[in-house]
Amino acid sequence: MYPVDPLAQTVVVKPSGNRRAATLALAVAGALVALMLGLLTLLFIGVATGPVAFLIGFVFATLPVPIYLALVLWVDRYESEPLWALATTFLWGAMVAVFIAFVINTISGGIVAAILGKDAGNFFSAVISAPIVEEGAKALVLFGIYFWKHDEFDGVVDGIVYASMVGLGFAMTENIQYYGQAALEGGIGGSMVLFILRGAMAPFSHPLFTSMTGIGLGLASQSNKRSIKTIMPALGLVCAMGLHSLWNITAALSQQIPLLFFLAYFFLMVPIFTGVLVAIFFALRREGRIVREHLLCDFQRGLLHQQEYECLCSIRGRIGASLAALTKGGPRVWRARMRYNRVASDLAFHRSRISRGILPGDVAAAQREAAYLQVLRELRAQLGPY
Repeated sequence: MYPVDPLAQTVVVKPSGNRRAATLALAVAGALVALMLGLLTLLFIGVATGPVAFLIGFVFATLPVPIYLALVLWVDRYESEPLWALATTFLWGAMVAVFIAFVINTISGGIVAAILGKDAGNFFSAVISAPIVEEGAKALVLFGIYFWKHDEFDGVVDGIVYASMVGLGFAMTENIQYYGQAALEGGIGGSMVLFILRGAMAPFSHPLFTSMTGIGLGLASQSNKRSIKTIMPALGLVCAMGLHSLWNITAALSQQIPLLFFLAYFFLMVPIFTGVLVAIFFALRREGRIVREHLLCDFQRGLLHQQEYECLCSIRGRIGASLAALTKGGPRVWRARMRYNRVASDLAFHRSRISRGILPGDVAAAQREAAYLQVLRELRAQLGPY
């Protein structure tokens, strides 16, 4: 049977010593490179704005991020994504993608400005270069998880969560520059005005753009058709670039037509954002059906009590069970309940992948299922009678 990490949220398979060392070394090297790129980006921003404006921009950009992250993570109610994947996507957006975009947009805009003039260079950088480069850079980590960790990509909700994480990371670092420049030109008051426009009215612009790519990958992960797997990710990326470009056009033209920004906001961004929320709603219903279908056998053979089975199959039931565990048993029982919910979902989605042909139903899959069941029994013992 596969070994179980008692501190992990799910069942893990321990690789060999050499492979584990190589993976760790690669992860450390990647983290160091990402940190270096992130620090270089902050250095560029600090040189351009000065230390005082930089600190003002840093505070305004980072202060609301925990709230935005909590809202995004709340969406992932059935099968929480692993911490390493969430951290990787966020830090990729905040350090790597933003560095790639900063360098390429600056170079491309400078070339166009040298040929056609400064205004043309700024317009090209904002409307053409930025949407293509930024969405492409953010998408790299999404495609990486999709291809190399396919078992962590189970549908539209996963795609939106990962996309929102990388988008929030990117927006945080980018906002340091914007708020810092606003502080340099208009002091704290200038940063406050921009914060209201970017941080309060449109905090999810970058996550919304990149969610188009995440939705495309999420739809591809649910299908076994080669055409869907090829077309949907590409279509999602194109939609992300197009939406980003359209938004930047309205922002650029709003200097001449101030009303255009608000028209685009209320008649473009709000409807699309609402559409994404609707997609999340139906995707969560689909995940609830997967949990209900693939945990039914455990209910029938007595592993799950009927009321507990019903709670696991709905978001309201899970929240109610978690709150009951917290109020009656304290933090320890609450943690056990939260992990119980996650492992039950992992088991259901594992069975779903096998039934859809995404994973082979071989001995390894059976052993992994047995490990999930073992963890559930251990957690049930910690929780006590239902």
